[in-house]
Amino acid sequence: MRRRRRCRDTGNNPIEFAGRTGYFSVMRRRFFLTTLCCLLATSFAAPAATGRVLKVLPFFLDHDGQRARSPSLYDRDAYQAYLRDHPDKRSGVTFDIQWKIRGGAYSPLKLQVELLGRAKGDFPSHRVLAAEVKPGGWFSHWTSLPLSGEDYLQLGSVTAWRVTLWEGDQLLSEQKSFLW
Repeated sequence: MRRRRRCRDTGNNPIEFAGRTGYFSVMRRRFFLTTLCCLLATSFAAPAATGRVLKVLPFFLDHDGQRARSPSLYDRDAYQAYLRDHPDKRSGVTFDIQWKIRGGAYSPLKLQVELLGRAKGDFPSHRVLAAEVKPGGWFSHWTSLPLSGEDYLQLGSVTAWRVTLWEGDQLLSEQKSFLW
C-alpha cells in the first residue's frame, strides 16, 4: 500500500513521497550478501600456479665454454655466426631460458629442454636436459641449461628443440622450435 505524505511548506502544491514497499531493500540486501559470499569464497581458494616460458636463446659454445668474446651484443651475434659456420670450433650448446610463474607452486618446478639432432652417421638422436627451478619474486627468471662434452658430440647438430615448464606432472607452458 502506498502512503501519501504532504509537504506542509509548499502550500497549494502538494508533493507525494512513495513509502518503502520492502522489495528494493530486500533485493539490495540479497545482492550485497551474495557479492560478499562470492568475494570471501574466492579469496580463500588456493590459486593455481600459472607459468610461461617467455624466451629461449640457444647459443653455441667454443672450446673455452664462451658464447662471445666480449659483452657486446653485436660481438655475441657475430661470434655466434662464426661458430655456426665453423662446427669444428664448437664444444657445446647452451639454452638460456626466460620464464615466469604466478601464483603458488605446490609441487616442484622443472624446466626441461628436449633436443633432436643428427649425428655424423645421419642417425637421429634425442637428448633431454632438465633443471629444477625455484620461483621467487615478482619478475621473470633466467636459467641456463648447457650441453657439452661427449653428450654434445653424440647428439650431433641440433635440428629441433622444445622447452617445457612443469609443476609436478602438470605442463604449464612450452615453447618449441620451428622444426619440432
